[in-house]
Amino acid sequence: MARNEAILNLKAILVRRRDALRSALAGDLSLLKELRSGEPGDVMDAALDSAQDEISSQLAEVESRELASIEHALERMRDGDYGLCEVCEGKIPMARLNALPYATICITCQREIERTGLSAESLREEVEMASDEEEVDVS
Repeated sequence: MARNEAILNLKAILVRRRDALRSALAGDLSLLKELRSGEPGDVMDAALDSAQDEISSQLAEVESRELASIEHALERMRDGDYGLCEVCEGKIPMARLNALPYATICITCQREIERTGLSAESLREEVEMASDEEEVDVS
């Protein structure tokens, strides 16, 4: 399968996941509102409700971050940048995109980010500076 065809398949997967997350987040928020509008119970009920609200809130936060990543990937598809590393601008291997369709950084750069603790933007600046220095050395 050609890379372009595989990317079109990934786009369909991202759109389905985006729509599912949007529905889930809308449902989670409405469910939380419904739960809060019920009559208060005893102290144990309140404690359990509080713990469940916290778990639901954390899950909604994770889903929200994933949704933002998917939206960013779809935007990159529209711009023609999908599948290119945001740091080094090299092609992200299809194996990585199949595993994580909203990946915007290649494995090498991701490892470097994790190793150094730098942000993707800071690492990109370092890569650009190193590239500029190489250009100067060559001439």
